[in-house]
Amino acid sequence: MDFPADNNVLVGLSRADDAGVYQVSDDLALIQTVDFFTPVVDDPYWFGQIAAANALSDVYAMGGEPKTAMNLVGFPLKQMDLSVLRAVIQGGIDKIREAGAVLLGGHSVEDDEFKYGLSVTGFIHPREILTKQGMHAGDRLVITKPLGTGIVNTAIKGNLASQAMIDEVTTIMATLNRTAAMVMRQYPVHACTDITGFGLIGHLAEMLQGSAVGLRIDTGRLPVIDAALEFAAMGLVPGGAYKNRSFREAMVAMNEGIDPAIGDILYDPQTSGGLCIVVDAGSASAMVDHLKSEGVSQAAMIGEVVDEPAGKILVR
Repeated sequence: MDFPADNNVLVGLSRADDAGVYQVSDDLALIQTVDFFTPVVDDPYWFGQIAAANALSDVYAMGGEPKTAMNLVGFPLKQMDLSVLRAVIQGGIDKIREAGAVLLGGHSVEDDEFKYGLSVTGFIHPREILTKQGMHAGDRLVITKPLGTGIVNTAIKGNLASQAMIDEVTTIMATLNRTAAMVMRQYPVHACTDITGFGLIGHLAEMLQGSAVGLRIDTGRLPVIDAALEFAAMGLVPGGAYKNRSFREAMVAMNEGIDPAIGDILYDPQTSGGLCIVVDAGSASAMVDHLKSEGVSQAAMIGEVVDEPAGKILVR
């Protein structure tokens, strides 16, 4: 495609990153992103919170701070009462407020299936932008939320999850990456993304594109939702995980003896997942401790950037 050229576009369509970035002055750039999806939980208020947290996350992954948001709604007027929509929007408003941003308006259309999300604008200094590229050999990988939301959501749809499991995964998905981003900005971070629909492996693969390094993942260090392991062992895995595996498994070298359930979790599509932060080796442990002290309790160092094999993800 012939993308329009503009010297103020710092991150644009020519590179697949979490958001676009446009410079407006020497010390200010705008981060712009948009995301929406169908309900992942039955409670409309919590759905609004989760969808908003998910949309806001891309700004945090770029190192910025969300400032404004616009609602995006597709609503089946003939099948649902407007009270459902009001609850969803209230959930979104409350999450936007928690992020320190403000809702300015939005747009709605009548749709056969309910959809909700946000268009978000954030601020960042042009010299402080984080992208998916920039990893150095020796850097450490840190993630900030446990994996497995896609698997547990599949169990919820099948009426196999307990209320405690539902409550746990709902809280995880509705948690902002704001605190994690605040801590991250205090350390020598070389790259960052958030873990969403492509699963951990898929997003790591994106970070490797065009680089001359590889990655090594230690499955023994992965933070995983307990229920997700149980359901994965039962074969209860979402279709998106199989698609992710099919698309990226050629880049992965997995040690023999890895629990198949862990293998499924590596490809599990996440909803409003945590950040995946690539940080200088000398600061990784301190950053994880700092994250935990600020309430990001399941932050974990899960691997490292290696010289070779370039473009490959080694899983042990």
